[in-house]
Amino acid sequence: MHQPTDPPPRILHIAQPVDGGVARVVTDLVRAQLAAGTRVAVACPDSPFADALRRRGADVRPWRATRSPGPSLLGEVRRLAGIVAEVRPDLVHAHSAKAGLAGRLAVRGRVPTVFQPHAWSFEAVGAATAALALAWERGAARWAHRTVCVSEAERERGVRAGIDARWSVVPNGIDPVRHSPAPAGPVRARLLPGVGPSAPLVVCVGRLCRQKGQDVLLAAWESVLRRCPDARLVLVGDGPDGERLAARAPGSVLFAGAVPDPVPWYRAADVVVLPSRWEGMALAPLEAMGCGRPVVVTDVDGARESLPGGLAAHCLVPPGDADALARALAALLADPPLRESLGQLARRHVLAAHDVRNTADAVADVYRALLDGRWPTPATPATDTCPAAAPAASAVPVAPPSCPAGPAASPAPAVSAEYRESVHS
Repeated sequence: MHQPTDPPPRILHIAQPVDGGVARVVTDLVRAQLAAGTRVAVACPDSPFADALRRRGADVRPWRATRSPGPSLLGEVRRLAGIVAEVRPDLVHAHSAKAGLAGRLAVRGRVPTVFQPHAWSFEAVGAATAALALAWERGAARWAHRTVCVSEAERERGVRAGIDARWSVVPNGIDPVRHSPAPAGPVRARLLPGVGPSAPLVVCVGRLCRQKGQDVLLAAWESVLRRCPDARLVLVGDGPDGERLAARAPGSVLFAGAVPDPVPWYRAADVVVLPSRWEGMALAPLEAMGCGRPVVVTDVDGARESLPGGLAAHCLVPPGDADALARALAALLADPPLRESLGQLARRHVLAAHDVRNTADAVADVYRALLDGRWPTPATPATDTCPAAAPAASAVPVAPPSCPAGPAASPAPAVSAEYRESVHS
């Protein structure tokens, strides 16, 4: 039982990668947890992400780790086990495939462990490697006391793949104040001084890699230009496919590179696009909708759940279908009133269903159940601690009574009594 004199829980987040949507999700959680008085440590590689977390007051522990599994894995696991021993967390929260791999190997269920895949590892690799990744996920599920998915579709994919986990679904959220509408003209004039204010502008924010599908977007762009000759496309981000994409891009495509803040680019856009091949629930479309922009996305995990119903007919296309992508973009560029209407609808939807405060509250509910009530309960109930306003209801087993219960879960691994004793000694 939680006593007022008990120290606040100590949470260790493990993060790799340190950029893109995963880094933004971790940053938002750390910010909310620090504000609640929680002791927060983060194990991650040295990076601007790590520096930003230090500035916020997190206890950042440098963890040398590559983005992909490889020969360095054994050393990475040993280094992480050392960090866990130093921090002595009450709970470990591992984010994405690599941190989930190393974190669960280092901890092996001795500490309450949350694993958040942020899209499944076996979707990101070829057939032979995918079989190994899937075998790992099936086996390692026993070392996670809770597996948190960012969409019901991501959870269902895990279930269909034979992963026997204790599931929670917590949809991604964004800061609706930071991601808010603003007139496009002044922002565009500053970002793209050489592009006329009336030129239709499409923006894609994401790592330049196969997952995000910018190659499909470039294939579609030729058809868009035939219908909208003055249109411009900006790819915001960097990644392993940058040079290859630049080599095949026409002059109407601009590469902005990595940026510290994508919000000005969302505001400059007439339409935002993310043609991903797979996701859990992509963050960029939510951020764009927060800025009042219509967003064209592919029908991958989390996409339907993240869009309001009125956008799906105009903005949801099959993954890998360049023709359908071109038709959707061209239709929106040709219809300013429709864009305005859809942008307003998108903003209202994000406010109702994807406020990051509700995301942080739902994660706190997961922690609270795993920590036997030692996670503090907010003095004032949040507006909506269950993200049930989203198109697909939450499947958080520990959610408030208004949230539907998730599927039957497999038994959680036992937490070492010796570890609990040592943490609080």
